[in-house]
Amino acid sequence: MTVTAIQRLLIGSVLLGASLYGVSGCKARKAPEVKESAYGVDKKVERGPLTVHVRLDHDKITIAQTLRLELEAQSQPGYKVTMPKIDKALEGFGLADWDSPGDRLGEKNTLIKTYRYRLEPMVSGKYQIPALTFHFQDANDPNKAYTLDTEPIDVEVTSLLGDDRAKLTIADIEGVVGVPRPRSYAVVAAIVALGLGGLGLGIGMALRRRRAVQTRRLFKPAHEVAYDRLRALVRQGLVEAGRVKEFYQAVSDILRHYIEDRFSLKAPEQTTEEFLVTLSQSNDLPAPDKAALGEFLRHCDLVKFARHQPTAEQIQQTFDLVKAFIEKTRSQQHVLDVTDQTPAEAVVEGVTP
Repeated sequence: MTVTAIQRLLIGSVLLGASLYGVSGCKARKAPEVKESAYGVDKKVERGPLTVHVRLDHDKITIAQTLRLELEAQSQPGYKVTMPKIDKALEGFGLADWDSPGDRLGEKNTLIKTYRYRLEPMVSGKYQIPALTFHFQDANDPNKAYTLDTEPIDVEVTSLLGDDRAKLTIADIEGVVGVPRPRSYAVVAAIVALGLGGLGLGIGMALRRRRAVQTRRLFKPAHEVAYDRLRALVRQGLVEAGRVKEFYQAVSDILRHYIEDRFSLKAPEQTTEEFLVTLSQSNDLPAPDKAALGEFLRHCDLVKFARHQPTAEQIQQTFDLVKAFIEKTRSQQHVLDVTDQTPAEAVVEGVTP
């Protein structure tokens, strides 16, 4: 066999092997994974040229969580769709926020409208996202108008206390712990650290003053700030740990600060009786709400100062009452400057005053 023939044979073998490897590789390659939807519930309803999806991220949440609701309407070309209004249709939920990414084109030139909502549960219990009505009509003939109704979706809002509501205990106060005397080198190190810290603080304040003019102020409604504080309180797990007195102190402070932020009443700085006198002279709240606030604050004082041990139901009712009061009196006009808070707390950006 000549050299040329051997070279041709080797080249052919290499090409054949590469071809077989490519075929086997194609057979072994997995299909791309389909990204799962961010919504756990997806109800689809169709009528003629209109297809509607009603989606929820969960059908069971705690009272400290929010619920995401998405409405999507996909219509054939030549039809106009009107999305339903949900602000007054939801019982047991408050509308915390909403947005729409705008219309987009789907397959076969269909038009897709999407609205997304963030809902706040007011109290624990079982509720429904009610049947919603979508209106659509022929764009060329307004007399040809139709409706499409969705199905209700059940939602459960669980309590703050979970399944251990009957097992609450109050932890004993820990004993006094002695403070060890620092060694001499520790004192020197502390002095040096304080000096460096003071220097760094001075530099930081100087830089901050230079940037103050360029700072964009961030604002947030008073009720959103109160909701954030309630969620942070739940995450602490004080009730589950038996620290009921601390829980009552915190939830009372949250309500008092909300009243100050929302109604400009100096609730945090006054005793309960002083605040109730101020409240009686205010025209911002109706008499039933004033009476409910008085009962709530006195109940909190019994727990904080009289060693009263509330039942599990009373603890849950206390939390529910605060949320319901905040939801009832919420206002977008009463905002707080949250510029100096952490990014997680300063969510809503306002206009520079």
